[in-house]
Amino acid sequence: MMKTCLRDICLALVVAVVGSCGGGGGGGVMPIGAGGSAGALGAAPGNAQTQQSLLDRTVSPAGGGGPGDSGAAGSASSGGGTSVAGGDDGSGVGSGGTGVSTADATGIGSVDGAGSILVNGVHYNTDGAVVALDDVPGLQLGMTAKVTGPFDNDLTTGSAKRVESSIDLRGPAASVNAPQGSFTILGTTVTTDAATVWADADGIADVATGATLQVWGLPFTPGSLRATRVEVHASGTPILSGVVQNLDTAMLRFNIGSYVIDYSQAAVTGGNGGTFANGVLVRVRANAIGANLLVASAVQWWYPRPMANGAQLQLAGVVTDFEGLNSLRVLDMPVDASAAKASGGPANSVGNGVRVIVGGVLSNGVLQANTLKVRLVPGTGGQPSFSLTGQISTFNSIADFRIKGQPITASGPGVTFVNGSAANLAAQVRVTVEGSRVVDGVLIADRVTFQ
Repeated sequence: MMKTCLRDICLALVVAVVGSCGGGGGGGVMPIGAGGSAGALGAAPGNAQTQQSLLDRTVSPAGGGGPGDSGAAGSASSGGGTSVAGGDDGSGVGSGGTGVSTADATGIGSVDGAGSILVNGVHYNTDGAVVALDDVPGLQLGMTAKVTGPFDNDLTTGSAKRVESSIDLRGPAASVNAPQGSFTILGTTVTTDAATVWADADGIADVATGATLQVWGLPFTPGSLRATRVEVHASGTPILSGVVQNLDTAMLRFNIGSYVIDYSQAAVTGGNGGTFANGVLVRVRANAIGANLLVASAVQWWYPRPMANGAQLQLAGVVTDFEGLNSLRVLDMPVDASAAKASGGPANSVGNGVRVIVGGVLSNGVLQANTLKVRLVPGTGGQPSFSLTGQISTFNSIADFRIKGQPITASGPGVTFVNGSAANLAAQVRVTVEGSRVVDGVLIADRVTFQ
């Protein structure tokens, strides 16, 4: 089976973000090569699977907008990247700036579908949206993302002004605990669950100690990341995301997990006016790995959130600091969900370690949630996580077809067909495919609905 194709490596200098069109890169350093050893730039695995972006059209940026920028694409706070002029079925138009402000409605989570784009189950219309991608040429299932734009109270529909996405973690696997579904990279423990997208592997059994991986995921407790997408064949310079600890502003150092971050040569960008302090979520980019040390080339706030009272916010993440529905945290944001409408599971199933989506408005630094969706309770499984709507662009068989470039199989036992049967699947047929797993880059369908 074909594997996800990593693209050419791009260069970013000094304090600019180290970005790429795929596997990452850098200049004048010894970056991590596929397999974990230092090696030459541009070593892309030959078994990668080629996929187009889930968004319809891609244009080159005027200078590379990046996550953390709240204005037009081309801000100096990000090195290379890709801006996408969004649009359902190719109808979008490109724009250099979107008028995005720090008070705009925001959603932060992972991509779980297309048509135009789904993030945290919210179907965002992307007509006219600008999408700023670091590290990768296109948006794929499981990648973390920040969407700026309004959404409804039920977290079902929205309108995107801007979509941002970056790799959250890249480096060699120091250890692997297959029975627990976890591994360690750069001092951060990565846990996987039933909703983790395995882009070019069958699962945790394919993760080898020393191999370089790149991971998209949701930070929760310090030094921990819940993976939403894993690529086990990767190369490029280190990236580490997590909670700032032990900040020393005199020595210009802090910790993420067990790693020390030296940011004396880096700018801290994208904070929307917030204070850089312990507890802040950041994404660190570096040119090389030392002994439990990264010398940062850039430090970005991790998908900075709006701060203004009354701003809409919806978040997907793992619950921490749970004291009751009136006091919990998601992505380190204080949440009061005592008055929220619960779905996906009983409200009393919520606790530390449970993956949820919460949405509401900000009030004095607390998200007052009116909607609470339980996505995954450890040990109990979860709801179907992914949904693709569109015309079948390529059809070889019911075990091999694509929508917006995403490989799909509907050949497994127990697939439900609505308004048709497997015999009706063909190129140009418009369907909605729902599935709960992506293995080796292929969405395994649970339900196919003909439009």
